[in-house]
Amino acid sequence: MADMIYLVLTGIIFLVAGFLLGKYLTSVNNRQKEADLQEKADNLIKEAEKSAESLKRDKMLEAKEHFLKLKSDFEEESTRKKNILITNENKLKQKDQHLSKEFEKLKRGRSEVDELKEQLTNQLEVINVKKAEIDKFNEQKVNMLEKISNLTADEARDQLMETLKDEARTKASSQVKDILEEAKLGATKQAKKIVLETIQRTATEHAIENCVSIFNIESDDIKGKIIGREGRNIRALESVTGVEIIVDDTPEAIIISGFDPVRREIARLSLHRLVQDGRIHPARIEEVVAKTTKNIEEEIIEIGERTVIDLGINGLHPELIKMVGRMRFRSSYGQNLLQHSREVANLCATMASELGLNPKQAKRAGLLHDIGKVWPEEPEKPHAILGMELAQKYKEHPVVCNAIGAHHDEIEMTSMISPIIQACDAISGARPGARREVMESYIKRLKELEALALSFDGVHKCYAIQAGRELRVMVDADNVTDQHAGQLSFDISQKIEKDMQYPGQIKVTVIREMRSVAYAK
Repeated sequence: MADMIYLVLTGIIFLVAGFLLGKYLTSVNNRQKEADLQEKADNLIKEAEKSAESLKRDKMLEAKEHFLKLKSDFEEESTRKKNILITNENKLKQKDQHLSKEFEKLKRGRSEVDELKEQLTNQLEVINVKKAEIDKFNEQKVNMLEKISNLTADEARDQLMETLKDEARTKASSQVKDILEEAKLGATKQAKKIVLETIQRTATEHAIENCVSIFNIESDDIKGKIIGREGRNIRALESVTGVEIIVDDTPEAIIISGFDPVRREIARLSLHRLVQDGRIHPARIEEVVAKTTKNIEEEIIEIGERTVIDLGINGLHPELIKMVGRMRFRSSYGQNLLQHSREVANLCATMASELGLNPKQAKRAGLLHDIGKVWPEEPEKPHAILGMELAQKYKEHPVVCNAIGAHHDEIEMTSMISPIIQACDAISGARPGARREVMESYIKRLKELEALALSFDGVHKCYAIQAGRELRVMVDADNVTDQHAGQLSFDISQKIEKDMQYPGQIKVTVIREMRSVAYAK
């Protein structure tokens, strides 16, 4: 038991001794670290003091240099301003001297004016004396004349005035008559001069539109491909384009016949693409014709835009631009409508300039005056009234609208530009060779023939070919049977005989084609 207590006490003593020894060693270590940290802090302070001293010297040098520079700049600016002040002072001295001289001149001039004033006063007194003497002498003369003529001065003045009035009236009436005759002659000459100069400045050649187009080929071997087996290719081409394809003995040429220039152009371009491609069969023909039709529509817009740019017309509505492009494929009495409208626009601008009117409005109205002829719906209205309504719809100026509507006297003219449009339209159309009445009536008859066939139920497309001697009618296979197709051709022929006048005979061909289309997916 005693040994156990001894061992416990011994352990406690060693633990206390170990704790005290550890604490002593930790304290010594902490003092050593504190000394090291103090030394490092002293070193950092010394380095910071050195850096601050160096930075201080550098900043003082920079400040000194900046001060010297500012001082130099200030001295230069002071010198410059001093020189300016000296220069201004010299100028002021010169002006002062100049003003002094001018003042001396004015003083001398004033004295001279006073002298002249005194002289004029003396002369005025002399003139007044002379005037009094003249008045007295005139009064004596009047009294003597009154005694001689037995008339007072007022009576004599009245008689003289009446005599002068009669003489003046006679001379004035004679001069007025001469002036009127001269004015009429001059106005006639001037009007003829304006019209002739306008025509000369805008003169163009005319080419009458034909009803056929020539498609040139490299060799006659291609004709066989175009005709196809048993003529199926040429029939397909005629069916989708509405023109007649004539393949005869003409070397290296195929004739495209049709009254509509748009259809002929579509057929010509389609043939050109088919020949270049080499694949000519009904399905390919329909595909190429559809693409060509789309390209023609784009070309119409491009032609309209190019026309308005060439004429310098701005702000035209896109629909009107499209109608201007359609004019390229229309004719008026055989005269190309776009060429006619361009010529009328230039004539109107020239004539308006000569007469001192607005040439831009005149040119705009001249270009649009026949716009009603290309409206696709073709309502029962005169083309001038329809064109005016279209112009009003697309926000054209009232002067332009009135000129369009009045150029054939359908409405009253309300501006000076309206008779100019009418005159220029007549000038363009009346030129020898410009128009042909037979062509216009022929085309009108063909259009009426197509419209008559389209009025029947089930008719899908209709084309007048062979100069109107044949009417080719395509019907919808779903709505028209084979028996009904025969009856339809008879009904159309009877209506043509009843309602239309035409030379010879017209062949009515009704085509019913059945197609079945399916897709493998």
